[in-house]
Amino acid sequence: MAAVQHELTLSEAADQLSRALPGHRVEILQGRLTVTPPPDGSHGLSLTKLCRAFERAGIEGSGAEWVQGVGLWLPTLPEDFAIPDLSVVDEDFRDAHVTKNYYAPNVFRLVVEVTSSNWSDDLGPKVECYAQAGIPGYLVADRKHDEVLLYTDPVDGAYGDPERFKRGQSVALPGAIGFKVTFDVDTLLDG
Repeated sequence: MAAVQHELTLSEAADQLSRALPGHRVEILQGRLTVTPPPDGSHGLSLTKLCRAFERAGIEGSGAEWVQGVGLWLPTLPEDFAIPDLSVVDEDFRDAHVTKNYYAPNVFRLVVEVTSSNWSDDLGPKVECYAQAGIPGYLVADRKHDEVLLYTDPVDGAYGDPERFKRGQSVALPGAIGFKVTFDVDTLLDG
């Protein structure tokens, strides 16, 4: 008797990998399945300190919230989605649920990535995907190249050149997030 084989869709493969590799981040970017191992301690601490800065700056009451590891449905291809390290979203973002744990891009005000082993995705496909999704701000703590990049205000599905920040400088996030916050580049790079 012959066995019937079923070819998995990208979404099915992503679901299987997510179950098989707990703690890993599984994403589909521009039709390509990516898997990233769990972050290191400095990565996590960078995000913790950024969230503290958000709290000190008054995110509460601004109509925005910060969330870690929530899915962003991408308009690039039908199965595309990303899971940013950190996002600033509309307070009522849960009303924009698309499927699984993915939410519509229109509720995202800022996405943040701290580079790890997948740094080329953060600096390449994610820049394009987040711009095409219309995300007003994309902040990258590029630990590979020791700088912070800030992409803002995409036009026709593309960001312009990023603002680049080096060690010893401070970054002020765009007003689109709904509150004013500034933080040190070194803190974001080092945790």
